[in-house]
Amino acid sequence: MGKGFFNVPEPVNEPVKSYAPGSPEREAVAKQYKSYYNSSVDVPLYIGSEEIKTGNTKNMSLPHDHKHVVGTYHLAEKQHVDKAISTALEARKKWAQTPWEQRAAIFLRAADLIAGPYRAKINAATMVAQSKTIHQAEIDAACELIDFLRFNVKFMTDIYAEQPVSSNGIWNRVEYRPLEGFIYAITPFNFTAIAANLPASAALMGNTVVWKPSDHQIFSAKVIVDVFKEAGVPDGVINVVYGDPIMITDTVLASPDFSGIHFTGSTFIFKEIWKKIGENIHNYKTYPKIVGETGGKDFIVAHPSANPKQVATGISRGAFEFQGQKCSAASRVYLPKSLAEETLNHVKEDVASFKMGSPEDMSNFITAVIHEGSFDKLAKYIDQAKADSDAEIIAGGNYDKSKGYFIEPTVILTTNPKYTTMETELFGPVVTVYVYDDKDWSNTLKLVDETSEYALTGAVFSNCRYALEEAIKALENCAGNFYVNDKPTGAVVGQQPFGGARASGTNDKAGSAQNLLRWVSPRLIKETFVSPEDYRYPFLG
Repeated sequence: MGKGFFNVPEPVNEPVKSYAPGSPEREAVAKQYKSYYNSSVDVPLYIGSEEIKTGNTKNMSLPHDHKHVVGTYHLAEKQHVDKAISTALEARKKWAQTPWEQRAAIFLRAADLIAGPYRAKINAATMVAQSKTIHQAEIDAACELIDFLRFNVKFMTDIYAEQPVSSNGIWNRVEYRPLEGFIYAITPFNFTAIAANLPASAALMGNTVVWKPSDHQIFSAKVIVDVFKEAGVPDGVINVVYGDPIMITDTVLASPDFSGIHFTGSTFIFKEIWKKIGENIHNYKTYPKIVGETGGKDFIVAHPSANPKQVATGISRGAFEFQGQKCSAASRVYLPKSLAEETLNHVKEDVASFKMGSPEDMSNFITAVIHEGSFDKLAKYIDQAKADSDAEIIAGGNYDKSKGYFIEPTVILTTNPKYTTMETELFGPVVTVYVYDDKDWSNTLKLVDETSEYALTGAVFSNCRYALEEAIKALENCAGNFYVNDKPTGAVVGQQPFGGARASGTNDKAGSAQNLLRWVSPRLIKETFVSPEDYRYPFLG
C-alpha cells in the first residue's frame, strides 16, 4: 500500500581511494589479501535459501600464481539449474509485488556495505581472482559497483516518474511491471562490477534471476553474494549456478518462462545464444529481451596536430591497464608519420618502466592474464608477429607462464593496415600500430571505420577542431563510446553510459536508465471518471 512519494538519495560517484603507501586503505586490503591467500574457501551453489554442495568441484587458483589454490567451487547438474529456475519463478510472486522503495533500500544498503565494511574484501578478492592491481580493483569492484547500485536506484525512480498526459475526465498512468518469467544473467571474469550489476539491475526492477558467473571470477562473485545476502536480497531473487556453460544455457533457454538475458562476454557465444533463442521462440510465453555487451577492437587515431606525449599516455594506459583485458582496451592505433617516432619513443619508455608481477606488490603496474588459454593465444600472436615480414615488435614481446600467466606488454608495428592483429580481438596486453601519411588523414578515418567488425570504443587525439569534427562524423558508427583527446577506456556510471553496436552488442548502455528499461514491461491504465451511457456521437445529429 502506497504511503507517499519518496525521494531517493541523490547519487554521487564514489571517490576513488589512493592506496598510497602508509594509507589505512592500503593496509586493510594488504591484510585481507594475505588472509585470502593463506586460507581456502568452498563455494556452493546458491539456490533459494539453500547452499548446495554437489561434491563435483574445481579448484580456484591465482592467475599470477597458478599453482596456489585458494578454494574450490561446486558444479551444477541439470537438476540444479531446473531448481534455480523454479525457485526464481516462485520467488517472483512476492518480489514482483514488493514496493519499489523496499527494493531500492536493499540495493542502496548493498552499496553502503561495499563502500564500508566490504571494501577491502571485494577489492582483495578481485586482486586474488582476476589479478587486478589495487587501483584497477578499486575503480571496478568498489567504486563502479557502488555507482551502479546507487545510480540504478535513481534511474528506476526517473523511469517510474515518466507518465503520460491525461485529458479532461480521464487519468492515464503507466506502471512498469517486471518481465513475466525470469532473467538469465551471464557475467564475465574481467569486471567484478559487471558481474554484480547484470543480475542486480534486473532484480532491482522486480525480476528474479538465474546468474551464471564466469568460472574465473567465482572467488570474488562469492563476496558479491555475501553482500547481497547481508543487504537483504530475499532468497530466490538471485540464484547462482556454476558449471558446464552449454548445459546451463540450454536448460535455461528451454524453459517457456525464460523472459530475458543480460549478457557480457564473447561475440561468438552471444550470437549462438541469440540463435538458440530464435530456434526456441515458439516455446516462450513472451518475446525474451536480449541484452548483450560483447567484444571490441578499439582504436586510437591521432591527427598530425595531436600532442605526442598525450597520445602515448593514451596508448600506455588504454592498451595495458589490467593487461588489456577490457572490452574497451585500445588495441589498434593509427599514427601520422610526422608524430609516429616521437609518440612511439614515449610508449617504449613507458613500457620499459612498467613493473610486472603479483598485485600483492602494489608497485606493479602489470600483472597476469586470466588463464592459460588466454596466455597461449596471446603468445601465438606474438610469435607470429616475430615471424611475419609486414610486422615487427618494437616493445615487449616476451612471456612466461612458469609461475603465473605473464605476458609482457607488447607493441607491434605493422605496414599492413589489415594485419591480423589490427582486426582480431586479442584481449591482452598487445597493441598494434599502423603509420599513415599525414596527407591521408581523411582516408585513414575510412580505414578505421572499415577495418573491424566491432563498434565499442574509440578515441581521436587532435588539437585541430576541424579535424575533430571530421573524425566525429566519419566514425559515427564504429564506436558506441567515443573519446576526444582521451584513452578509450574508463567509462563512469552516470557520466558515460557504456555499450557498443555492430558485433559489440545491443548498445543498451549499462550505467543509464536505458538499460533498466529493458527489464520492465510497461502497462498503460486508462481510467474514465464518468463513463458514457449512450453510444451516439454528436456527428450523428
